[in-house]
Amino acid sequence: MTHQKFGNTNLNMPRVVFGATCLGNLFVAMTDEQKLDLIREWFEHIPKPIAIDSAGKYGAGLSLEVLGRDLAALGIKPNEVILSNKLAWRRTPLEGTEPTFEPGVWVDLEHDAVQDISHDGILRCHEDGCRMLGDYAPKLVSVHDPDEYLAGTTGAEDRNRRLDDICSAYRALEEMRDAGDVAGVGIGAKDWRIIRELDGHCRFDWVMMANSFTIMHHPPELLDFITSLHRRNIALINSAVTHGGFLVGGKFLDYREINPAEATDARCLEWRQQFTEACQQFELSPYDVAVAFGVSHPAVTSVALSTSQASRVGSMVSAATHQPNSAIWEELRTRGLLDAHYPHLNQ
Repeated sequence: MTHQKFGNTNLNMPRVVFGATCLGNLFVAMTDEQKLDLIREWFEHIPKPIAIDSAGKYGAGLSLEVLGRDLAALGIKPNEVILSNKLAWRRTPLEGTEPTFEPGVWVDLEHDAVQDISHDGILRCHEDGCRMLGDYAPKLVSVHDPDEYLAGTTGAEDRNRRLDDICSAYRALEEMRDAGDVAGVGIGAKDWRIIRELDGHCRFDWVMMANSFTIMHHPPELLDFITSLHRRNIALINSAVTHGGFLVGGKFLDYREINPAEATDARCLEWRQQFTEACQQFELSPYDVAVAFGVSHPAVTSVALSTSQASRVGSMVSAATHQPNSAIWEELRTRGLLDAHYPHLNQ
């Protein structure tokens, strides 16, 4: 696997960025041994430096804490890893039986977290994360899920205030970059339209989209925006290319449980059935096909992939670095599952 230049930064990124939500006990509490084995496996399958995406929100900082501890235990040098820390949440004491920021999602946490988005707030989040990471300072920073922050508005005036909060936070991150404290400033969000809006206010080096550019969802207006990013040398990390596991048979679509009685969900289920049948026709894994499409656009530098099972890391990396039988693309076009005019697939 070769690394490639990451936008306008001085970094060279691998094709796969490892997501570290599971290290924060997302839905299940992995043992310390399992976490160490998973991190060790990352380094077995990709030449150094490897890239890891984490956030203060993941387990109220537990993911960052585990990374700092286990990277040191494995003898990893700081220049052998590229860490991305998505900022917006910082650790606070846990006063109840579970955290207040996302109840029912994180397991066996010993801390809570509070949102802190502003010029000074994002610096507090950064300092919090650096303390947990120890010697492994993040090279990439961003504001975490600004689309969700804007979605919580109570009206136009409140939205403008929240937009100012986000832009002020980015001014702080841009000052850090300009001072050489971080290598690049980016954005991670599920709603690509908010990324496009903020692109008009901020100086991004990279963009991470989740549930956006996928084999099931690649509308022309999104492709136009991705092409615009590529033209301006803004790197793109593609994330959640299976819509949170939905395309490979999961019951959740974009982090919510699917409802077959709802018309839109029913259409997605029918799409998935057709997609699965097409993949079976060529004896291909739906996961491999979805990931291959997710890295097909020349704007995509890397794809963010996650697993809690060390034994799956090898096949996950393979999906991002090998092309499936090209006949699958024509079959998907014939079934009306793939935009007939999408130009970036092997023939």
